[in-house]
Amino acid sequence: MDKVRLGIIGLGNIGQHHAKYLASGLVPGAVLAAVASSSPEKRQKFKDLTVFQTGEELIASKAVDAVIIATPHYQHATLGIEALKHGLHLMVEKPIAAHKADAERLIAAHAAHPHLVFSAMFQMRVEPRYARIREMIQSGELGEFVRVNWILTDWYRTEAYYASGGWRATWQGEGGGVLLNQCLHNLDMLQWLLGMPSRVRGFCQFGRFHQIEVEDNVSAYLQYATGATGIFVSSTGEAPGTNRLEIAGTRGKLVLEDDQLWHTRNAADMVEFSRTAQLGFTRPETTVQKLPFQNADAPHAILMRNFVGAITRGEPLIAPGQEGLASVELANAILYSTLREEPIDLPLDAAAYEHRLKALIAGSNVVKTATSVPAGDFSNSFKR
Repeated sequence: MDKVRLGIIGLGNIGQHHAKYLASGLVPGAVLAAVASSSPEKRQKFKDLTVFQTGEELIASKAVDAVIIATPHYQHATLGIEALKHGLHLMVEKPIAAHKADAERLIAAHAAHPHLVFSAMFQMRVEPRYARIREMIQSGELGEFVRVNWILTDWYRTEAYYASGGWRATWQGEGGGVLLNQCLHNLDMLQWLLGMPSRVRGFCQFGRFHQIEVEDNVSAYLQYATGATGIFVSSTGEAPGTNRLEIAGTRGKLVLEDDQLWHTRNAADMVEFSRTAQLGFTRPETTVQKLPFQNADAPHAILMRNFVGAITRGEPLIAPGQEGLASVELANAILYSTLREEPIDLPLDAAAYEHRLKALIAGSNVVKTATSVPAGDFSNSFKR
């Protein structure tokens, strides 16, 4: 296959972003052939393509070889499964599903069609700063992982943002708030860099800063099987907000903040130094270095090139769809811990969480009407 005919299902902010870079030729070998949207106004923008009202119609049309699913969360798994059944390669926007049980259903559907390419849109994996951090961790340069802190409170969103979609910030439409929507890329990055914790304790606040029923302010404590610990903090209501990632190991630490990456290196392993030092108030000597990097240009397009390369040339995937399970599980576990008011051991009981989520949906009395809101510079939301 020389050319991959792509279809986009869902023409919200992110769906239109995918369409824009595909139309500009940033993904050689890809042709945007069709789109699907329930909005007549959005379909009109793409009248030069083959246009469908529903994702199911596009999937069954034989007009495409692969689909990008960019719909509200609950449709990711159902449309993904349908696409795989019709023999289509699959790229799913984050999250791959609204909850772990649906993510497992989607992964099982792909296992029945292993010849098809299934990827998740976790474009932060192609950012050089995170690739550098991962390399340093895996090489042992930081020593044994000890602690991670990620304060990620610059996801500020207004009431107008939440009003822009009837599905937004509802249990039935989105399945959660800041964790499942804004933070999924960061939760993916957390586990991609450091692996999954073995236990989490979540402290979520629901509608703390907005007139919504889901979480918009989160603090979580993480425990790892190795004894390492972590803190993860996020919010859509705090301004100006902070984005600071700090990873400590026995040989030093990394700090990523304000688009700068700093490495503090211990001259000796801190644990070994403590065991052998003759003085009580000494510590290992350190050196501090700013590590240069360049931000990726069009990271979504880079990941899409990888997806197309996997279809046409068998290129290894940067973000296999199966790996999308981890971030969904982390988001669900932090929320479930809050609801149960107790720590949650991982792996998460998917059936129990799904049951609790259905109870939240059944008990909701929120009725929303979407309001037309200008998107503004949507690309700013990618800069994490």
